[in-house]
Amino acid sequence: MPTPESAATAAELRTAMGKLTRRVKHEDRIPLGQIAVLGVLDRDGAMTTSDLAADQRVRPQSMARVVGLLMEQGLITRRAHPTDGRKSLAELTDAGRAALEAERGRRAGWLAQAIEAELTDEEQAVLARSAVLLERLATH
Repeated sequence: MPTPESAATAAELRTAMGKLTRRVKHEDRIPLGQIAVLGVLDRDGAMTTSDLAADQRVRPQSMARVVGLLMEQGLITRRAHPTDGRKSLAELTDAGRAALEAERGRRAGWLAQAIEAELTDEEQAVLARSAVLLERLATH
């Protein structure tokens, strides 16, 4: 059973992180579901639609729609699966990689500017140390 102090900290942290996440998402130009697919293709390489759906924990039909939209925008392309002729692999195009990097830059850029504008040097140092703690909590 958590202490009252830990419970209060958890509630405040959850609220603050929710607000920050929503504010960062406000900077997005590409919908979250699409940017997540671009991100996983960037990190893990070409994947089938079924593998993407499993990775993102959505139905294959839903992922097929996302893949279709990204293909229409020229952000991903399909190629034949090297060992299974019934399957195809989705992979990033150069335009997709550029769009992903621009999106990442927008998110990080806004947050970096907010940190510099709103926080003192001492607060920035505390925040930098806190990022490690948040990462530890996220992997618990």
